[in-house]
Amino acid sequence: MSGVPPLTRSGSPEQPGRGRTAVVTGASSGIGAATAARLAADGFDVVLGARRIDRLTELAGSIGARALPLDITDAASVEAFAAALDRVDVLVNNAGGAFDANAVADADLDSWARTYEVNVLGTVRLTKALLPALVASGAGDVMFVGSTAGLISYEGGASYTAAKHGVHTLAETLRLELCGQPVRVMEVAPGMVRTEEFSLNRMGSADAADAVYRGVREPLVAEDVADCIAWALTRPHHVNVDLMVIRPRAQAAQHKVDRRPPDDTAAR
Repeated sequence: MSGVPPLTRSGSPEQPGRGRTAVVTGASSGIGAATAARLAADGFDVVLGARRIDRLTELAGSIGARALPLDITDAASVEAFAAALDRVDVLVNNAGGAFDANAVADADLDSWARTYEVNVLGTVRLTKALLPALVASGAGDVMFVGSTAGLISYEGGASYTAAKHGVHTLAETLRLELCGQPVRVMEVAPGMVRTEEFSLNRMGSADAADAVYRGVREPLVAEDVADCIAWALTRPHHVNVDLMVIRPRAQAAQHKVDRRPPDDTAAR
């Protein structure tokens, strides 16, 4: 019937994730934290993974989730995390980040290595560890949180765009390799998202981070991305949302952003 929310396994229209266990990485802040909260509200049994266990424990207590320490760049940490899980139906590969805005001519190779380790190798490491459980679930989901930087390059973004292009092709390759298995492979690629840490970690100062969003009336926020992730994960399991690109209305492309002076009261 048109307009009736789909059920996901043993879920209900009100809580479509009921009966499913979802792992969310990088869940101590930003998109990861928002996604964990949204999935918990949708009835998933949520397991949070991140390095900052104090923040993770606080969030877990507030949303009724389970917190486990996880450093996806450390093989022993990933092994211990995987061993602590009884089942996995959903993996949201959110952990990642950008750590510089240098031109290639000024490349900091240590920053490049860190960016690739966190975004690509760590994602592969955890996906590999949890893939047997995802297949065994009979209806597994792997969701990669990529970026429009994984689709389009731009000046000053080479370390990050290279890594996110890696995430994008990782998702595409895994989908091909799992064809015929009961696992969906999906990717959400956000554009300009204002969170408390992403641009700060990349730009190195609050002023520089604020400048990224200056004049942009309504950049995306973490909850917008979480909403899209939850929607994709709660479609009937034969529906695979291969790639969802989401940007704020003000951002037509990487290089085309509507920026307005503070006193501009034009309609949004």
